[in-house]
Amino acid sequence: MLKSFSISIIRTLREHGHQAYLVGGCVRDLLLEREPADYDVATSATPDEVMRIFPEAYGVGAQFGVVLVPGPEQQQVPRLHPNLASPASDSARDDKAGQGEVVEVATFRSDIGYSDGRHPDEVRFTKNPEEDVRRRDFTINGMMLDPLVDDPLQNGVLDFVGGRKDLEDRIIRAIGDPEHRFGEDKLRMLRAVRFAARFGYTIEPVTFRAIQRLSPQIHQVSRERVRDELTRMLTEGHARQAFLLLDETGLLQEVLPEISAMKGVEQPPQFHPEGDVFVHTLLLLENLPHPCPATLAWGALLHDVGKPPTFRVADRIRFDGHVDVGVKMAEEICRRLRFSGDDTEQILALVDNHMRFGHATRMSESTFKKFVRMPHFDQHLELHRLDCLASFGGLASYNFTREKMNALPEEAIRPKPLVSGDDLIAAGYAPGPRFKEILSAVEDAQLEGRLPSKEVALEFVKQQFPLTV
Repeated sequence: MLKSFSISIIRTLREHGHQAYLVGGCVRDLLLEREPADYDVATSATPDEVMRIFPEAYGVGAQFGVVLVPGPEQQQVPRLHPNLASPASDSARDDKAGQGEVVEVATFRSDIGYSDGRHPDEVRFTKNPEEDVRRRDFTINGMMLDPLVDDPLQNGVLDFVGGRKDLEDRIIRAIGDPEHRFGEDKLRMLRAVRFAARFGYTIEPVTFRAIQRLSPQIHQVSRERVRDELTRMLTEGHARQAFLLLDETGLLQEVLPEISAMKGVEQPPQFHPEGDVFVHTLLLLENLPHPCPATLAWGALLHDVGKPPTFRVADRIRFDGHVDVGVKMAEEICRRLRFSGDDTEQILALVDNHMRFGHATRMSESTFKKFVRMPHFDQHLELHRLDCLASFGGLASYNFTREKMNALPEEAIRPKPLVSGDDLIAAGYAPGPRFKEILSAVEDAQLEGRLPSKEVALEFVKQQFPLTV
């Protein structure tokens, strides 16, 4: 539907005397015979002209030439004042998930100056599609497509920058001077890595060397944008290659020095025959499921982040306290990259609990049931599986946990409490801090199967926590 809607927009713009083409990532994906996530349109019409032709359109950066045209079911979306909205950048164009049937329509433009390393100081609208393409990031993203001609993929491609050949040669190449392109928006360095990993392409040498030289300038990019780009790398299915490229370009040391510090940190070979902590982590990333929840991906990346600072050699190589240290380090990373509170909580839980599976077979019934009812336990279980496969390969604890979980009915894992605070008050107990201890003891005994009824539970309370006179 989105493709036909974007084509109808192009047809309408043409009927009003304007040039209009599909542009960017959707053209790349169509040529690769992939289904695009979205379809963007470039046109000679100005934002005001686009909004007159499509009254339902609204600006998300009209001063930069960007307007969104919603499909019929999206036309009640609140409009943004064009002077208050943020401009859509080429990093935003690559992912407009959650907006429904919405097409981005951008006016042909040339950009002049990027003082802040992200936004153009001046935008000049143009009628020349080649001029518009010359300001874009990479050649494979710089093609336009006329979908109204016969056999568009053969006869309708406008390629001013050699993008089609770079697709055929599997190359990521900046348009024009790489240092100039990256100077306009430093995030493009991370995008080059992501595209190379996603498609299995090589970064062209001049472009690659420019990233190496400019990698320290990545700090000019907002932390949220860096976080989002790294999350895409982790969840698009090619995380291992992405992080190898981050390392080779020097970007890893800049954006995640804690991960770079894993390189060369040896592990005891009897438990980790695969190699050092960095190699182990890369193996986890290689086997992440696709699609992958972002919190699981970050949990996998950070689960052993506490090992480098706790490394020591005694009777063997040891990482005493690496989980506690790792939780603190992961918390700092999440805060630095401005993760939401909920995502931070889950990532830290994954780091904090990843070693507990080794004790699963020895856990009491109450401890095991509390363990497996942690929020998003499926992510904990999957992280443990990946951790095992990336080391010695044994899945005994994983299989035990999974089989025991499947054998337990939901009401056994999360039973209705037998005793409440009101019950304790009715039994003569004064409200206070002791209530938590009492109720916790009752819950443990209930989970152990020792309290079949409320009456037995209250008798248990009287015996274990006698009323004081």
